[in-house]
Amino acid sequence: MAKINLLPWRQEYRAQKQKEFQQVALLVVMAAGVFAFLWMKTVDGQVASQNERNQLLQTEIAALDKQVREIKDLKKRRQQLIDRMRVIQELQGNRPLAVRYFDEMVRATPEGLWLTDLKRKGNAMEIAGVAESNNRVSSFMRNLDQSDWYESPNLTGVTAKPEFGEQASAFQLTVNVSGRKKEEQEDAGNDLAKKGP
Repeated sequence: MAKINLLPWRQEYRAQKQKEFQQVALLVVMAAGVFAFLWMKTVDGQVASQNERNQLLQTEIAALDKQVREIKDLKKRRQQLIDRMRVIQELQGNRPLAVRYFDEMVRATPEGLWLTDLKRKGNAMEIAGVAESNNRVSSFMRNLDQSDWYESPNLTGVTAKPEFGEQASAFQLTVNVSGRKKEEQEDAGNDLAKKGP
């Protein structure tokens, strides 16, 4: 039987397989590198896109914050205007009351009685004057008590003033201003009557 040497063929086959393995390994490494590169690019793109969104959100949030500050300023100005309007309306509403108070004071003052001083502190009015007699002061106080604009007259002092007559006297009294409350109660009653049941 002849001797056949298979060694060179095996070495060539092994070399060919090793070369194929190296080529496949090289292809795998290249494919892995390309995949890693593409994955990094994708991640970088997503990060950049998210950063752009975050920047857009921050810009929008800053714009909304500015609008919120403007709205707060507008609300503050609106409240200031409402307060001013309320003060103006109160002044406008109170303007004719002084005339009514003086008119009612004149109506309540009997003949033979002179007023020398009027002072108002809140809802209380201090009145000083001279009367021909104490009966005139009593009549004046009754008239004030029956008035729609005054209530609770209180005599605080009486002194004789003979230079104005035998029974003349100077007096001081206080009276509460109540007409506005009565007027408001009447207005509220009228409003209820208009609305009906």
